[in-house]
Amino acid sequence: MNLRIKSLDDILATAEKKSLHRSLGGVQLMLLGIGAVIGTGIFVLTAEAAQKAGPGMLLSFVIAGFVCAMTALCYAELASMVPVSGSAYTYSYAVMGEVVAWIVGWALILEYAVAASAVSVGWSNYFVPLVERAFGFRVPIEFAKGPFAGGVVNLPAILIAGLVTALLYVGTRESARVNSVLVAIKVTALTVFCFYALPAVQSANFEPFMPLGFVGVSGAAASIFFAYVGFDAVSTAAEETKDPQRNIPIGLIGSLAICTVFYLLVASGAIGSIGAQPVMQSPGVGFAPGTPELVAACKIAANAAALPCSDEALAHVLRQIGATKIASLIGLAAFLALPSVILTMLFGQTRIFFVMSRDGLLPAAFSKVHARFKTPHVITLITGTSVAFAAAFLPVGKLADFSNAGTLCAFAAVSIGVMVLRVRDPRRPRSFRTPALWFVGPAAFLGCLFLFYSLDITSKLVFLGWGALGLTVYFGYGRSRSQLAPGRSGG
Repeated sequence: MNLRIKSLDDILATAEKKSLHRSLGGVQLMLLGIGAVIGTGIFVLTAEAAQKAGPGMLLSFVIAGFVCAMTALCYAELASMVPVSGSAYTYSYAVMGEVVAWIVGWALILEYAVAASAVSVGWSNYFVPLVERAFGFRVPIEFAKGPFAGGVVNLPAILIAGLVTALLYVGTRESARVNSVLVAIKVTALTVFCFYALPAVQSANFEPFMPLGFVGVSGAAASIFFAYVGFDAVSTAAEETKDPQRNIPIGLIGSLAICTVFYLLVASGAIGSIGAQPVMQSPGVGFAPGTPELVAACKIAANAAALPCSDEALAHVLRQIGATKIASLIGLAAFLALPSVILTMLFGQTRIFFVMSRDGLLPAAFSKVHARFKTPHVITLITGTSVAFAAAFLPVGKLADFSNAGTLCAFAAVSIGVMVLRVRDPRRPRSFRTPALWFVGPAAFLGCLFLFYSLDITSKLVFLGWGALGLTVYFGYGRSRSQLAPGRSGG
């Protein structure tokens, strides 16, 4: 079977023929990564992690962070060797061939586009009560929720997806500037949370540490993994980065390190200040998160103050320790900051499509660059419209786990790719070399398998179904139009 492997030299040559404008530095890349990572995961999913693992969710953050750290080291070496857009898709093309590259690129749609839709809905959930409190205007549920949540269409979700799409259409540098402001708001909010919550920590609140056993911890790790998703979007900006061999590793590793420290401090503050025991159905059996049974149990007075019963976990913690006004500010910060996550996810998705189009696997219009703004404007509009549509009508409950499934596929491919290239092409210049590769690479791959195994069965089936659809598109359209197809120019 012809694997159609595209050499690194060919990939770099293709990028030179149709490339994007380089305008981003190391600090901007680090902020791009932080903007993608800090968002719905820490502001919202902390409550779900508490229901699955109790105080053991602190270990869940460590497990998910360790897998991402190992993967980031692999990403950094590949990005320094191949400083072009495309992320895991491009690396897979060079190492494992076109079919695997397509599967990885298709999986990245689950990571970026689905996550952007989920966060758009999450932003809407903050926006609606904020409008009601500030202006006394009640947004009708028909226009504040999708049909699966009792409404008709989620107009605020469409609004924020549209605004972010317009910003990306105008330009990368402008998007990065806005992102820097939003990142500052998020980092400030988490710092303030730690300032109030950590002094209130009591050791008794960490007992029992794993009320539902290690199964609960691993399940929480698979979900809380969403809190780290997005740092790899830094590598999709390689073609728009000045001195990418130096700045891409800085952006990848720096953003992940900063976010991991914040997460462990925030999780410790949340657990230690008010406790994080799950709401139990019976001794040793907790209610499943996101179910009507848990909602009903949370309405009981004895459970109302429990962390797993909160829709806005961090603000809830501060209210429980008496910092009511600060809690409101934390909620406002989350509302202001979530658009940066949508921005980064849309940014990453459009760049993946751009490179797949440039390789001939998707229509050529997807890689058109705007004459004035120097952005891939056609695919930006298409992606933004799709994200807005999904956010307007589709349910958000399982989207985080769906996104995680796609991400883990891409991460596993990267961990394999860096090891293969060390053997196949050991002399190629590497401005960054993954330390202890033969530990880091296998650890990243096995960690991805472990987290995928820990996902619920629905997420696994959705991923398999999505992959089957992707292969249908590839063999029906992309394979015959690929730059590596017989009779084509080859890039």
